[in-house]
Amino acid sequence: MEKSDARHLSPDALDALRPRVMQAIAGGMSQTDAARTFGISRQSIHAWQRRWRAGGARALRSRPRGRPRQIQLAPHQAATTVRLITDHCPDQVKLPFALWTRDAVRDLIAQRWGVQLSVWTVGRYLQRWGFTPQKPLRRAYERDPQAVQRWLKEEYPAIRARARRAGATIFWGDESGMRSDHQAGRSWARRGETPVVPGTGQRFHCNMISALTNRGHLAFMVFKVRFTAGVFLTFLRRLLRHSDQPVYLIVDGHPVHRSRRVKQWITAQGGRLHLFYLPGYSPELNPDEYLNNDVKTNAVGRQRPHTAAELIANVRSHLRSTQRQPKKVRRYFDHADVRYAADV
Repeated sequence: MEKSDARHLSPDALDALRPRVMQAIAGGMSQTDAARTFGISRQSIHAWQRRWRAGGARALRSRPRGRPRQIQLAPHQAATTVRLITDHCPDQVKLPFALWTRDAVRDLIAQRWGVQLSVWTVGRYLQRWGFTPQKPLRRAYERDPQAVQRWLKEEYPAIRARARRAGATIFWGDESGMRSDHQAGRSWARRGETPVVPGTGQRFHCNMISALTNRGHLAFMVFKVRFTAGVFLTFLRRLLRHSDQPVYLIVDGHPVHRSRRVKQWITAQGGRLHLFYLPGYSPELNPDEYLNNDVKTNAVGRQRPHTAAELIANVRSHLRSTQRQPKKVRRYFDHADVRYAADV
């Protein structure tokens, strides 16, 4: 008789076969003879013997095959787990992980509910709960959540209402630095063979300052020197020169923005320009950050400038192209964190 894999037999056939095999072996038949007689492999017989010795006839009954039909976490356990993953980092619930990986979630479930799951089962739970693996954003410990909420619910609405009464335009401003060795994007290559992108070994950089509105207006200035009060004032003069309305400029708390020289100059403008400051350590609230990311990725990271002049030319060209596309500028306000500023 040809030997077959026990997994190919139905559960009912196995339930009838196993006791017969064990009785034959108990009666003195060797495993080799039993395998030949009953047409089953010796490996299966050996496994059945271990189960027989451990639990008797009951241990020989077939177990359910495939994935268990019933979930192993109760609804309240699943809801609590989702809340912990959403509202906390792993180290906040005393787990030795920095990110919520499948291993971290598996250990959380074991720690909280005493249920042991495989990483594959945890992955299916995460998919069922609507989680996907994503690259996390960095957020400073110094960030004050109460100040952020105050900005969103009180301070910015008051600035917007004040700007409407004064007929002013709200600009969002920021500064950024670009380096020649910044790399963005991916390149196809054979598995295990990291692609090499040729480029200059020299390092050079340039800086830019920009301001944009939710109506699609963009102003910018590219420069090589260090960002100082003098550079900032040059940009502010250009901003006022090209604006027929009062300007309300929202920036972060950089020391240059708060310098005495800048404040004195703004006071001398007779109300044509007002400066407002975002909460500390909260760059995600500034729509201009998405312009910075766009420039760094597409004008620097995907290019290979050979000189500082070429780097500056690439940045200026990209900014001028963006300046001619108000719809693209308005799309910077579509991100969830800055959608509050999209209201015209």
